[in-house]
Amino acid sequence: MQARVVAVVKDLFFVARIRETARMVGTPLVFARTPQELTAALAEPAGLVIVDLTARDLDYAAAFKALEGVAPRPPVLGFTTHALARETQPLHGRCTRVVTKETLTQELPELLKTGVPA
Repeated sequence: MQARVVAVVKDLFFVARIRETARMVGTPLVFARTPQELTAALAEPAGLVIVDLTARDLDYAAAFKALEGVAPRPPVLGFTTHALARETQPLHGRCTRVVTKETLTQELPELLKTGVPA
């Protein structure tokens, strides 16, 4: 069985895309829209956490604090846009890997199946 993926994503386009791709590749998936939901989702092991770094209304400090409390910490794939890359830069170091939304879309099936090396 493939490792479960937790997605911290509010953008409905990417929620739908991630959900459908996960279904197609057979990856268990749960969405967390708040740091509290992320904490609850991480009570069970996750093989990957996907974080939308462009969600302006997400408390990133609390979200990343929730990730720090998990042992072992799952790899974190952050995604941003070219236009917001500089603005989201302070969060990049807290992720295992950061990609643009275009790269996420292109690599999503493989990322959901294999994750991101920690």
